Amino acid sequence: MSHYNAFYQAIAGNRLSHWLDTLPAQLTDWQKNHLHGEYAQWQKVLEQLPVTQTQHVNIKDSVTVGLPEEIEAGQLKRLEHMLKRLKPWRKGPYHIHGLHIDTEWRSDFKWDRLAPHTSDLKDRYVLDIGCGSGYHLWRMRGAGAKFVVGVDPTQLFVTQFNAVQHFIQDNNVHLLPLGVEQLPELNAFDTVFAMGVLYHRRSPIDFIYQLKAQLVKGGELVLETLIVDGDENTVLVPGERYAKMRNVWFLPSGKAMCAWLERCGFSNVRMVNTDITDVAEQRKTDWIDTESLKDFLDPNDASKTIEGYPAPKRAIFIANK
Repeated sequence: MSHYNAFYQAIAGNRLSHWLDTLPAQLTDWQKNHLHGEYAQWQKVLEQLPVTQTQHVNIKDSVTVGLPEEIEAGQLKRLEHMLKRLKPWRKGPYHIHGLHIDTEWRSDFKWDRLAPHTSDLKDRYVLDIGCGSGYHLWRMRGAGAKFVVGVDPTQLFVTQFNAVQHFIQDNNVHLLPLGVEQLPELNAFDTVFAMGVLYHRRSPIDFIYQLKAQLVKGGELVLETLIVDGDENTVLVPGERYAKMRNVWFLPSGKAMCAWLERCGFSNVRMVNTDITDVAEQRKTDWIDTESLKDFLDPNDASKTIEGYPAPKRAIFIANK
């Protein structure tokens, strides 16, 4: 639990100190009772990562750490072998001492779409809910955020984050193995991001209230989700699968999403971007062993999913508490 002890120490002296009332017990229970069957093997990978020294860290324009010449060729090859034991790598990309982790998603594309629309992150406390392996955590920190916390219950993603953190070593960026439903009402973050999560929640309205409860008064929510075309009453509820995903529940129209946010008490609600997901942004690479977007779409009509629903269209919404 040493990594989380460091987190406890960090928040003991900042505005998140009240989280210590519940968090240690949650993480102790997680460690004792809820570890993935392969978790011990993943931890062995982390323990075997080479220790390197570098002054070259760029998290402003990418997530890049170290130069190729700062690691021996044999070590670099072994590093690639070890990190591929943590496949699939979904969100990225990452560059570690010249090793390109070519993730399934080009998460930098999403960052480039949303960054011009958000408030300046300088000196902000930021929370990213459902953050995956934490690619955007680093970009938030690179944009000037003072303290960045991600939560994601997928233990492989947490391990991948810790692998990158092993090289960057930033004590103001953390990822906790929690779901949003495990968060107390912290009312402590200046900006909350929730990207690619809402459509996985069985109760989107409850989810929106959970997001709101993490923000300070006047704080900013940045929510990105799948949408469909239609008016304020249009919501797609797929059948058993959407784009081969079982856990997709509600896809609202942009107008419906804005109405939901307003109903939950958010102000200054606006949809700032829409984008059709394409195979340049989500595709199969050597760093995943599973299908990707191309396999999820109708082979004869890319405007539809394999099930016949509208193909993935994403929108970014910004609102204030």
